[in-house]
Amino acid sequence: MTQKIVVLLGGRSLERDISLKSGARVTAALESLGYRVVPLDIGPGLVDSLRSEKPDAVHIALHGQFGEDGMIQELLDFLGIPYTGCGALASMLAWDKDLTKRVLLADGVPTPAWVAFSADAIKEMGAARTLERIGDAIGGYPVCVKPARQGSALGIARVERFEDLADAMLAALGYDDKVLVEKWVEGTEIAVPVLGGNGDVEALPAVEIVPKGGQFDFDAMYTAGETEYFVPARLPDDVLARATETALAIHKRFGCRDISRMDAVVTADGTPQVLEISTQPGMTDTSIVPLCADESGLGFEGLVDRLVKAALARG
Repeated sequence: MTQKIVVLLGGRSLERDISLKSGARVTAALESLGYRVVPLDIGPGLVDSLRSEKPDAVHIALHGQFGEDGMIQELLDFLGIPYTGCGALASMLAWDKDLTKRVLLADGVPTPAWVAFSADAIKEMGAARTLERIGDAIGGYPVCVKPARQGSALGIARVERFEDLADAMLAALGYDDKVLVEKWVEGTEIAVPVLGGNGDVEALPAVEIVPKGGQFDFDAMYTAGETEYFVPARLPDDVLARATETALAIHKRFGCRDISRMDAVVTADGTPQVLEISTQPGMTDTSIVPLCADESGLGFEGLVDRLVKAALARG
């Protein structure tokens, strides 16, 4: 096998360390499969490096800003280099949780009630004076406060009462200039990965997520032993089927390709309440998608090979 694959990893986002781990694992898998692999960190010399290396395709192992927000996808499109994962538009939509939820709401897909505020609206338009109305507007407390554009559960907080809301929003605004306040939904937390594109899509088994600390935050995601995963999720077959159908429909609706992951909470009545969509899921040894790939029989190397072959086919 002679194809040269550049693995983009690292970058400048807050998820740099996770990206380095994902990239190292992807690099090892590709080398095992016989590809010529060149790992590249993101920096000012990236375009020159890509022009020099002339890869047949790029595997994007970046997470967070510059990796999931459509920026690197736009650049690679302009350079004419095929790459793994979703295109620029799908990445932009999914990166912004507010935009994601607006699309879901318009399509009738259940998603927890929410409001969003930009830092400018708070500072320049007096939006802070409306905070006391948030609880009533979205169905009461507790609420989930999170940055609109951030990954790996960074900046997320559960808020039980109005008196703590402003501090949580201020903390979230430290990660992004737009913040979501979302009704906290109780239920079974799941994730459903989807592979493929152009109408030929399939879902991997749904995984149930049970963090030992009660909240699936950054540490619970990436610290071995902090979260229990059950694949497939311990839900009735009809509920699993509904969650899978929802994930497949969202993948198609957003124009995703190659890979996506739907995160949701299944409520007591069996309804998947969709929280967000990831277009660049983690590939570390504690990440959800590789776990599901193993359970399905595809395996990690099979998953990485499938993603790269999809990119090469677009070259």
